[in-house]
Amino acid sequence: MHSFSRRRYFSVFKDESKLDINYIPLHLPHRGSKLSFLNLLFRFVVERPGKMAQRVLITGMVGTGKTVLSQRFGLNKVKEAQDKGINLHYIHINCRECSGSLFLILQRAIVKFYPNFPRRGYSADELLHILIQILDERDAYLILAIDELEALIRGGGSDPIYKLTRVQENRLGAPQRLSLICILREPSHLETLDSSTRSTLQHNIIHLEKYSTPQLRDILYDRVALAFRSGAVSEQNIEFVAESAASDRGDSRYAIELLWRAGKYADTSDSSEILAEHIRKASVSIYPVIRKDQISSLKLHEKLLLLGIARRFKQTKVAYISIGEAEEAYAIVCEEHNKNPRKHTQIWKYVKELSALGILKTEISGIGQRGKTTLISLPKVPASDLEKELKNTLYAGRR
Repeated sequence: MHSFSRRRYFSVFKDESKLDINYIPLHLPHRGSKLSFLNLLFRFVVERPGKMAQRVLITGMVGTGKTVLSQRFGLNKVKEAQDKGINLHYIHINCRECSGSLFLILQRAIVKFYPNFPRRGYSADELLHILIQILDERDAYLILAIDELEALIRGGGSDPIYKLTRVQENRLGAPQRLSLICILREPSHLETLDSSTRSTLQHNIIHLEKYSTPQLRDILYDRVALAFRSGAVSEQNIEFVAESAASDRGDSRYAIELLWRAGKYADTSDSSEILAEHIRKASVSIYPVIRKDQISSLKLHEKLLLLGIARRFKQTKVAYISIGEAEEAYAIVCEEHNKNPRKHTQIWKYVKELSALGILKTEISGIGQRGKTTLISLPKVPASDLEKELKNTLYAGRR
């Protein structure tokens, strides 16, 4: 009689959550000076609370650490204030997730204090004054971090930012309770604002440069120690991942996701360590211009439009499709998902938004085309892979 032993599953990971996009590490390699500068700018919060309000702008490309810098600062500052008996709150809100709406941003902030606050019945102006009133009633102070500010600028122009920065001007003698951290990729987005609004954001600017290979290596060493079992990732392969990410605009998010995926390939192949081949496989499977976090943050009809475009490219194998062909493909997907398709003007806005994110590329047709039309291409993402990821996220949204 043969004896069989069940093979025990082995993973290279010891704590996978330390590679999650939402994880906020205690230590931020090569961002210590920026963190110190933020602390200096907000020193008054613990030394003289209520005497002034601060407005800070953090800029930098994707993966330069803007969001995590702000979040780490917020956690640290709230703890410091609480230790001194000061009622300070830090709230981080992504403008894109709020569809560039000041109303939704303020609603999310208020719900942090009152979870059952009514979702309707107020204007954005009323919500802003209600937020200040809540802070007064609780003798509280708030640092409101507004991420992806460009979405708010596209959605409302100068007005929302003007209101946020000027709401306390008429409170003579009253405590200044609301400070802002605004986060965006390119300062050029501010050029569309009127001069008075723009000036309120340009006094304190923290710009984050892309990470170099040595800097990415340091970030990865920290994460490897937190996330992987001892000996699972060699120094040589940490360097390999760092070099791969440095060639892609010094994007730390990409570096961490590449490392995580390589770990998954190692687990799938029952390897006790990450090998160079696992990193190569992971690199092929990741497209820095569009990753899971980008897709999941898209609006429903942006996902449906993108799915239709991906399918059209997959079926036709052409390099370009017209805006009309994109609309036809989108209409078919809408029918499959029992959704009413949006009109041409709204679809065009979706195309511009996806183009601004680097997912699509648009250009005007040239010689050989009858008349002028907008042509759409999918420059770097394989259509079949994009289709698969969109189907996965749309299915997940139904559960």
